Amino acid sequence: MNNLTALVVDDTIVYRKIVGDILKEIPGVEVVGTANNGKIALSKIKALQPDLITLDIEMPEMTGIEVLQHLQSLSCIPKTIMLSTLTRQGSEMTIKALELGAFDFIPKPDEGTMAQNLARVKEALTPIVAAIKSQKDIVHNLRKKITRRQAPRTQPAPDLQTRTGSAAYAPAGRRTRSTSEIVGIGISTGGPNALTKMVPMLPADFKVPILIVQHMPPMFTASLANSLNNKSPLAVKEAQDGDTLAAGTIYIAPGGRQMKIVAGSDGISRKIKITDDPPENSCKPSVDYLFRSIARHYVGRSTAVIMTGMGSDGSKGLVRIKENGGIIIAQDEASCTVFGMPKQPIENGLADVIAPLDRIADEIVKTVI
Repeated sequence: MNNLTALVVDDTIVYRKIVGDILKEIPGVEVVGTANNGKIALSKIKALQPDLITLDIEMPEMTGIEVLQHLQSLSCIPKTIMLSTLTRQGSEMTIKALELGAFDFIPKPDEGTMAQNLARVKEALTPIVAAIKSQKDIVHNLRKKITRRQAPRTQPAPDLQTRTGSAAYAPAGRRTRSTSEIVGIGISTGGPNALTKMVPMLPADFKVPILIVQHMPPMFTASLANSLNNKSPLAVKEAQDGDTLAAGTIYIAPGGRQMKIVAGSDGISRKIKITDDPPENSCKPSVDYLFRSIARHYVGRSTAVIMTGMGSDGSKGLVRIKENGGIIIAQDEASCTVFGMPKQPIENGLADVIAPLDRIADEIVKTVI
């Protein structure tokens, strides 16, 4: 199998060493170079054509954002993992990078020993690199099969894989319309970019509240909410404990906390409860945690959307929603940055609709009118 080639870009020698050493320990990954600023990085990217770059957000001469903007002109854009400081400015720039198409990001530890920082970065970086390598291996194997195939290609029968990527697809016998009073969305890797495209497609007169769990650490979810609020006809905010659910408002779970729905004191209204309950599926916030509460409080009146992301968070909660009469929309494989979170619900037959990213907003609207 071909190695995944990587370029490490950071203006500090400490993080160039930390990230480079971690990448070298991952089987099938080859570090082909380093750069200490954006201008040098662009030159090396063109010369070395790496599959992957790790890119510091804040650098002299040319920021990570500026590097990403320059990369858009390349015919083959490397996967990019951003390294971000845990500051408000760092979080805002990280959201911008993700909206520009960065694959994912990891926060730079701001305290601790070299050994501790190395362990934290390794824990965050390793699964992301593994996902990128897996994607490259899949593409490589598919190309080999196509090259070796002697007979002319015939049109495949329409199935789950070939029906996705251009239009929404409803498996046979599934409901595609229902009157929902709430929408829950679970999303992870590739989420900010996907939400930046999908959320502005929702109409200004959308009639129900939307709750989103995007896997992110504290501070970054506030920046994501602010960015989406500036682009969306609907109000978008980071959820706060005690918020009463309002039609046409999008609530994003705060990073590092759990979010669920509870009944108001009047027994009729529904409120948001923010807790410090433990992580689920190593996630905090967790999609499963939110979806369980939606299933409980909106029996037969909910829409759940599962979108791009690594892992399987959300799958168990979707079972509860399905059992309680909700509608499930899953993003298709072709439009996912990582086809992890939607994969199991689709394969298990839970999805009522399987849709590409540019059709998800329309499919959501159909369930609430």
